[in-house]
Amino acid sequence: MNWLVAAFAVCVLVSTAHCASDSVAWCYHLPTCNDTTWPTIATQFCNGSRQSPINIVSASAEGNSNLTAFTFVNYNSTSAMKKIENTGKTVKVALNSGLTVSGGDLSEAYDSLQFHLHWGNGTSSPGSEHTVNGKRYPMELHIVNSKSSLNGNTTLAVADSTGLAALGFFIEEMSGNATGQPASWHNLSSYLASIPHQGDTANIAPGFSLDDLLVGVDRSSYYRYLGSLTTPNCNEAVVWTVFKDTIKVSKDIIDLFGSTVRIGNSSSILMTDVYRNVQPAQRVTTQSTSSATTTCYSLGLMALSVALGRS
Repeated sequence: MNWLVAAFAVCVLVSTAHCASDSVAWCYHLPTCNDTTWPTIATQFCNGSRQSPINIVSASAEGNSNLTAFTFVNYNSTSAMKKIENTGKTVKVALNSGLTVSGGDLSEAYDSLQFHLHWGNGTSSPGSEHTVNGKRYPMELHIVNSKSSLNGNTTLAVADSTGLAALGFFIEEMSGNATGQPASWHNLSSYLASIPHQGDTANIAPGFSLDDLLVGVDRSSYYRYLGSLTTPNCNEAVVWTVFKDTIKVSKDIIDLFGSTVRIGNSSSILMTDVYRNVQPAQRVTTQSTSSATTTCYSLGLMALSVALGRS
């Protein structure tokens, strides 16, 4: 069956001319190759000690004052998105060169290479990879970035414990009865009809940006941990940033992903439940309360004490 052919996992996740060549036959939808089997069929990393995704327990996240704001370069470009592809495992969008992310306690600037999505089956069957306090969201968007100093060489990136930086954004249903909203997501999802089968691609016309897709997210508020790719070979080479705010998208757009694209190049099987289940917990950090806020609070208490003493 065509949808059981070996897949190049790193190639799925990172689109570049220097793609790592390791491959393993894996899937999401069959008990013979779904994520319960990955530690057996991809033993080098998938049964490792810092696997992703994880359940993030917000109350257990440790404060880290180094988790500053990010700098996003060319995320406002309306011609940043180059091509959309049905990989047989997900929907992936290749990005033009020139997009970078830095700051946020990353060791250097990282080049933004592509983004892809994970989903369940519409809003009624959530399919985010990460969960927060046990909650799974309908979808999750991952922007994959590689250290700029590696010049797009993913063989080097996956061999480096911080070679890749992944930005994770939860997607949930917009309140009310809106349809086709926001416009950026309506534009993106309109290409799904052009890529129904594995290997199908379509060029994306200029007109909307990554910033437009990330509407409503405070990108200075996030969780951080060291983890892995979430598909085989599960290389433990990823600095994960999972943002706290969600992207709000209307129900009809979320439902399109599980009802339009299919597994394989001639299969009638719809692509649903394309996510890995959560792995053992890792150490998670988040922003500390700023010293300025703490100082102001302390001074306020002192002033109140003085005022009460004089009354």
